[in-house]
Amino acid sequence: MGSSLQTIAPTDEGQAPSPRRITAIVIVLSLAIFMSSLDLFIVNLAFPYIGKQYTGTSLGTLSWVLNGYTIVFAAVLVPAGRWADRVGRRRLFVAGLAAFTFGSLLCGVAPGVAALIAARVVQAVGAGLMVPASLSLLLASVPTAARAQAIGTWAAFAALGAAFGPVVGGALVEINWRWVFWINLPIGVVAILLATRVVSESKDERVQGRPDILGAGLLAAAVGLLALALVGAPNWGWGSATFVGVLLGSIVCGAAMVARSRHHQAPVMELELLRSRSFTGSFLASMLYYAGFGAWLLSLVEFLTGVWHFSAVQAGLAIAPGPLMVLPFARAVAPRLAARIGGPGRVAMIGCALNLGAQVLWLTQIRANPDYVSHLLPVQLLGGAGVGLSIPSLLGAGSESLPPARFGTGSGILNMARQIGTVFGVAGLIAVLSHVTPGDPVAAFRHAVFLIMGFFASALIVSGVLLSPRTITAPAPQTVPVTANLAVGSDLGRTQ
Repeated sequence: MGSSLQTIAPTDEGQAPSPRRITAIVIVLSLAIFMSSLDLFIVNLAFPYIGKQYTGTSLGTLSWVLNGYTIVFAAVLVPAGRWADRVGRRRLFVAGLAAFTFGSLLCGVAPGVAALIAARVVQAVGAGLMVPASLSLLLASVPTAARAQAIGTWAAFAALGAAFGPVVGGALVEINWRWVFWINLPIGVVAILLATRVVSESKDERVQGRPDILGAGLLAAAVGLLALALVGAPNWGWGSATFVGVLLGSIVCGAAMVARSRHHQAPVMELELLRSRSFTGSFLASMLYYAGFGAWLLSLVEFLTGVWHFSAVQAGLAIAPGPLMVLPFARAVAPRLAARIGGPGRVAMIGCALNLGAQVLWLTQIRANPDYVSHLLPVQLLGGAGVGLSIPSLLGAGSESLPPARFGTGSGILNMARQIGTVFGVAGLIAVLSHVTPGDPVAAFRHAVFLIMGFFASALIVSGVLLSPRTITAPAPQTVPVTANLAVGSDLGRTQ
């Protein structure tokens, strides 16, 4: 692909690029999505091995290796979408790639947990910049007639990253957990070089107002303090002054962010969008759903490596069937099912119900003696199908109510719900797993299953109440693009 690629001029409906040039654009932009998706699943698998090297570090402290990344990513996502439209999408895409790659290098050489968490923050800033700019560039560069196929390819790279993450991560941590970060270096360098060569700059001159950086900081502080309260509560005490103080700090920061959003020209949270019942329902259901999903993924890694004593490679292979189920259900089953049963809201309910059923099944099968094929594999397959149905349907239901001028902003807010929910889920799981019954290592994981069931059940209820057919009309004609957007959690940007 190297020398044959040429700089591609911005496209319009009157001058469509050749299929070869479109393919070059899509591949370059998809590399970033593949890298960010791969990183998410690899780091989850490396989590126990990081803890083994930094002995004496509590599980709560280590959880910030995950939560620090997720919180900052959530805070950067929406402002970055606006900023990309204003200052240049390729400029922000390349800057995000560079920051993510440099952060990966810092993670790999981190001498301690504090340095690792700080490096993860740098990674998160890079991901927050490059993910929304990636799809914005794709939509700006590819003609309308070719967008559905292009976005499908873009989403497939995300699914491949999710599917290969556990397997690749399992092999790498057997060498050294630092390699799960260093693997991003060659991918990042190649993506930067190709992006500057094959993707032309684009921006939207109509975008007015600078992103609310202070509002983004308040959002990050609100989510971070709440996660800190949940993680620290078992040690501080749920009624302690420290817990109450941190919780109040979170509430104050959240209230300040909402107050700024009422008056800022380019707010972090566009409150007017929440007037839509389906949008609000999608936001709440997504947050609850990803809380369950994030908690389930981490608990599975901890269980396989800590209770069943699987090696990293074995754990990676054991996790892989779930992500492999996501792509076919998200791209093929969910859109067809939505057309038949009355919209994505009902499909979201089915997906949440499948995930809830998978946890019920796991609760009946979980035990200390390993039996993967009979006990865990059916849970993984059922849960993967539920993820494939839920992810596109939740954002699809929320996106249907958005006017075209706010589709990018609304998509960013819905994807922000994903990140916030993941933080809550991981923090709640850490609180549950901190109470291990002596002589019964499975007991804490049974409690974790109840927590995860609660998240999925709540998402199911919210989907049923707020995303019911009476609030949703016919399925939107943009099902495939929405599905692709959901697979990774990106901001589409305003490119129309």
